[in-house]
Amino acid sequence: MNDSLRKELSVYQLALGVETPPQPLPSNPASLLSLLRSHIDLLIEQQITATFWVKLPPGKIWHAELKRYQSAMSASGVINICRIEKINAGAEEQVTDEISPQQQNWVQLLSNYQLRREYFFIVSSPQFCSLIVARRPRKRNQNRQTHKAKTGKIPSLLAVMTMEGRIIQQVLDGLKQVAVPELSAVFPAELIYPSIIEPALISQLIAKQLQRQNSIQRQITNKRIAKLREQNQKLHNKEQLKDDYLSSVCQELRTPLTHMKTALSLLNSPTIKPPQRQRYLQMLNTQCDRQSILITGLLDLVNLEHNLETTSLELVRLSDIVPGVVSTYQPVAQEKGIMLAYTVPTELPGVWCVTGGLKQIVINLLQNSIKFTPKGGQVWVRARLQADYVQLEFRDTGIGIAESEISKIFDCFYRVRSGTTEDLSGAGLGLTIVKRLLWRCGGSISVRSKLDEGSTFTIQLVTNRNKIPFK
Repeated sequence: MNDSLRKELSVYQLALGVETPPQPLPSNPASLLSLLRSHIDLLIEQQITATFWVKLPPGKIWHAELKRYQSAMSASGVINICRIEKINAGAEEQVTDEISPQQQNWVQLLSNYQLRREYFFIVSSPQFCSLIVARRPRKRNQNRQTHKAKTGKIPSLLAVMTMEGRIIQQVLDGLKQVAVPELSAVFPAELIYPSIIEPALISQLIAKQLQRQNSIQRQITNKRIAKLREQNQKLHNKEQLKDDYLSSVCQELRTPLTHMKTALSLLNSPTIKPPQRQRYLQMLNTQCDRQSILITGLLDLVNLEHNLETTSLELVRLSDIVPGVVSTYQPVAQEKGIMLAYTVPTELPGVWCVTGGLKQIVINLLQNSIKFTPKGGQVWVRARLQADYVQLEFRDTGIGIAESEISKIFDCFYRVRSGTTEDLSGAGLGLTIVKRLLWRCGGSISVRSKLDEGSTFTIQLVTNRNKIPFK
């Protein structure tokens, strides 16, 4: 065989290049493995000592079948493992762990583009012989980019199977031509194979293949059922969350109404004194404000949830947002006797955030820091560059958060138990909204806190040095 023919040799084409070629069938790795296993099952069941020539796909699962045969047959039979690449010690050790080294030969085939895309399993014995060839179809140029985009999908195969000894001999003769000269002896000049394979063996092989295919179908069906169950469970959980959410909303709206109803009934008392009347009117005013805050917060959250995924992102600079928000809250901090300061370097790169979302994040976190910091405390806002992210830190010397509560503070309507009445003035939705906004722009938030020492909220925002987190 000359060099050009050697470079173009294809086991798949050799199997088809006969007067009455076998019919190629579309296949896939799972079906190919099933076919291989059914052959091994038959050889083991009939205790047939055979010689193998194999070039299998990468992965231990394929060579495990050869090991299964040797284990069942007390290491009888000879296995010739063919490879295009240069055989190194590491590869030999890896497969030697799976196959008895006394009964295996490594056969290096000369570099060949056609053979690189092909796998084969050849078995020969006086009682039985078979050839399985699988080929990865060549993709057209226009389909290559599309195929690369479909990550995680296993490419399809075209497979051929035959039990005709003359075709197997023709294939082995071709492989002998592309084997390195010192190893060509593993391909016999005259293959020992049965002139006619017993019909009973063929029937058993077909039955085993059907069993394997049924097993594959059951596995596929079970996976689909499991996936549907998982989807149903997710839908159920989603409905349950919605029910819990509505229950929480009703409870939150009912509480101020109860207080208002109590105050109104007390105001109807004929013996009420002016100071008491004033106190009950103040209660009504406070609960009305709370009701308004709750409804406003709910509307903001519902609007955010409804439009978040379609809301566009914008590049903003912290130096354009933080100073203005801090100056707005300076009078509130001074009234409480709190020192409020910030450090935001102007050279920090811009960050991605939902349009108008960064200001709302800063407002919500700053409000919390001031709200839960007692008189004489301190609140700092500091920004810095950390790798490809900008970190914005809100640190205070407030009441802190118990470790058991940190995982709950981002839940809707959850309020930290501070022991004061001020913690009831909010809707309990501020941190929930912050987390939703950060999720949309690829950011994150973390919390460190100790009771009676203070809390630190750190948000991480994607900079303009990265691609847009979400379209």
